[in-house]
Amino acid sequence: MATAAEWVEGARLRTLPASSSPVLAGSGLAWFVGSFAPGRALLCLVVALAIQIGCNYANDYSDGIRGSDDHRVGPQRLVGSGLVEPRRVKWMALAWFGLACAAGLALTLLTGQWWLLAVGAASVAAAWFYTGGKHPYGYAGWGEAMVFLFFGFIAFFGTAYVQGVWPVAEAMIEADVAVAGVPPDVLGAAVAGATAMGCLATAILVTNNLRDIAGDAQVGKRTLATRLGDRATRWFDLGLLVAAGVAVVVAAALSTWWALAGLAGLALLVKPSLKVMAQAGGRELVSVLRLTGVGEFVVAAGLTLGWIVGS
Repeated sequence: MATAAEWVEGARLRTLPASSSPVLAGSGLAWFVGSFAPGRALLCLVVALAIQIGCNYANDYSDGIRGSDDHRVGPQRLVGSGLVEPRRVKWMALAWFGLACAAGLALTLLTGQWWLLAVGAASVAAAWFYTGGKHPYGYAGWGEAMVFLFFGFIAFFGTAYVQGVWPVAEAMIEADVAVAGVPPDVLGAAVAGATAMGCLATAILVTNNLRDIAGDAQVGKRTLATRLGDRATRWFDLGLLVAAGVAVVVAAALSTWWALAGLAGLALLVKPSLKVMAQAGGRELVSVLRLTGVGEFVVAAGLTLGWIVGS
C-alpha cells in the first residue's frame, strides 16, 4: 500500500515548472499590455498543472504495465515498483484530467470561445498518448517535439489569449503606443517568450530521457535520446539552453529591456549544464532535472517581472 508521500512522489513535482512557467510568463505579457485577468490566469494554471500531473500518473500507469519501469535509474514509480494496483493509478490520472477539463470549460464559458474545448481535448490526448495506447508517440521519439508545442506555444499563447492580449496589442499599434520610445512588437515578444518556455520544458524531458537512456534501450523505448545516442543528446540539451537564452534576449528587444531579468534563470543552469557536458549520468542527473525545472521557473518569473516593471 502506497503512502501519501509516495503518491505525491508519483506526481513528479519537480517537473511541474514545465507547465506553470508558460502560464506565469503568458500572464506577465498580459500585464505588460494592460489586460491581466487574475481569475483567468488562475484557471489557466489549474488546467496546466492538472494536465501535467495527470500525464505523470498516466505515464506511471502505462510504463508500469508495459514493464518499461523495471530498470529505472531515477525515483521509483507506483506501478513499476508494485506499490499500487495499475487501475488505481489510472483512475488518479483520469481524475486530474477531469479537473483540467472542468477548469478549461470554465475558461471557455468566460471567453465564449468554444474552439478552446478542442485545444483542451488535444492537450489531454497528448498527455495520455505520450506513453499510452497501442502506439505511444513518446516511444517513437516525438516526446520532445510535443513538449515544445504544448508546454511552450499552446500554454503560453493560450494563457495570453484568454486574458485578451491580442485585441489590446492591436489597439496599441493603432494608437502608436511606445515603450521607452519604441513601439513594442507584442506578437514577436510572445513568440520569443513561448520559444524560451518550450526550449526549457523540452530540456527537462531531454535530461530525464538521458538519465534513462540505457533502461529505455533495453525495453525498446525509442525516445529521442536513444535515437541520438548519449553524446548527441548532451549537445542537444546544451543547444536548448542556448536557444532559450537567445529567445529571452529577443523577447526583451521586442518589448522592454527589463525582460532581460529572465536571463537570471539561465544563469542558474550553467552549473547543471556543465555537469551534463561532463558526462554526468544515472542518479547524478536527478539533481540536474530538478535544477532545470527551477531554472525555467526563474526565467518565467524574470520575464514576468521585467514586463511588469517595463509596462
